[in-house]
Amino acid sequence: MKTSSRVQTLRIARGAVIAALYVALTLPFAPISFGPVQFRISEALTVLPALAGSAVPGVTLGCLLSNLLAGAPWPDVVFGTLATLVGAVGTRMLRHRPKLIWIPPVLANALIIPWVLKFAYEVPDLIPYMMLTVGAGEVIAVGGLGMLLYAAVSRKRSLFEGEE
Repeated sequence: MKTSSRVQTLRIARGAVIAALYVALTLPFAPISFGPVQFRISEALTVLPALAGSAVPGVTLGCLLSNLLAGAPWPDVVFGTLATLVGAVGTRMLRHRPKLIWIPPVLANALIIPWVLKFAYEVPDLIPYMMLTVGAGEVIAVGGLGMLLYAAVSRKRSLFEGEE
């Protein structure tokens, strides 16, 4: 196998593993993974695009599959996935500033998900309140767990062979 083919295969496999991990960390915890005060442990994975470009489609696909498999309404499937994509791309863009990589997923979710909760789930809470609650869950998941994950995984650069 050519080196470029091997590297491409590794990127696809890495993205698929990240997607599977996202689903595995979302669905078993569905009661806390969805709703106005949500805490998705899987959102910790949104720091991985700082280490590997393949993590962007990985976390995005993982979010899409999680929402579909959980039976989320279409606005959550579409806009929840979009929030994860925006956060992952932002994290990738900040990869050279590791202390800031947790900010894009927090902001994307805090700004987008409350609208999904309001209109797809008919949550009666005010949008600003849900921005705080969703944002707080994201700060814990991404700023806390995600940054711990980043610190642990960034030491194992061999896991990201072929990634820039």
